[in-house]
Amino acid sequence: MNRLFMPLVVLAVLALPWFPSSGLADDRGQKSVLVTGASTGIGRHLAEALAEAGHHVYAGARKQEDLDALNAIENITAVRLDVTKPDEIDAVVALIEERGTGLYALVNNAGIGDGGPVVDTPVEVQTLVYDVNVEGVYRVTRAFAPLVMASNGRIATTGSIAGTLSWPGGSAYSGSKHWIEAFTDALAGEMAPHGVSVSVIQPGNYQTRIRRNSVQRRQARVVAEGGVITPEMREEYERTEARELSYKLPDEVTAAFMHALFDDEPLRRYMVVPSADEQAMTIRTKIEQLVQLNQWGPYSYSADELAAMLRQAMAEGDG
Repeated sequence: MNRLFMPLVVLAVLALPWFPSSGLADDRGQKSVLVTGASTGIGRHLAEALAEAGHHVYAGARKQEDLDALNAIENITAVRLDVTKPDEIDAVVALIEERGTGLYALVNNAGIGDGGPVVDTPVEVQTLVYDVNVEGVYRVTRAFAPLVMASNGRIATTGSIAGTLSWPGGSAYSGSKHWIEAFTDALAGEMAPHGVSVSVIQPGNYQTRIRRNSVQRRQARVVAEGGVITPEMREEYERTEARELSYKLPDEVTAAFMHALFDDEPLRRYMVVPSADEQAMTIRTKIEQLVQLNQWGPYSYSADELAAMLRQAMAEGDG
């Protein structure tokens, strides 16, 4: 080969994008992470934080404008990923395999809020919530778990304090987040032999678009059924927007994800709330559920016995 041409070849090769082959850290500490639902809210905040920390992020989104915005960020590769569409999931698996980056971690973040009172809400609404929040998590995890297993990596899912709490009209959303709790425990046992850690992050009320999107979804159903958007409905959206924008940015949620993904001792559960009131409300509900579990049958425990069990569990958790 011409000696004058050789330096040009070397420079061209060095200019090509480089990815670690196993999904584990390269010499620069970069790892590949897939984040679903990365267009706004918690997913977008986490994707940007991961990219800023030098990791390579596959950021899932559905709309072209969101994909374009994500692709403009250094260390982010936007991927079209609707978690209800198996063909799009399969296409992202194929892309990652083709690029040879491996996959260190999967973050199941895509989710929607919707629902209403059981007797007034069509089954189709609950079906949509579960198709995204439950079956979507199942589909994505099933598809990408082999890549994560090959990296002895991490799987983390966005749950909610709604996985403990519920309220009138909240059965669809809260039920889907209750499922995340059971899914996390089952998956953790399945992944442990493969060296994969599994966590759930349970945010309280932080600034996202989930509530506004839910209102817009309900209004779209009204229009689809031949109705019109009333002034009251516009006011509902404005109130919801003002409420969401009054919440804290999800910095604390991202910090919990970073611990779950990269700390040497990740936790199973991370409840992340912006106030002591939300912490107390959630823990109190757990205690009330414990009392209810203990109310019936011949094998109930005394208060002292329950306290001893709590002390033992806390000591084991600290260890």
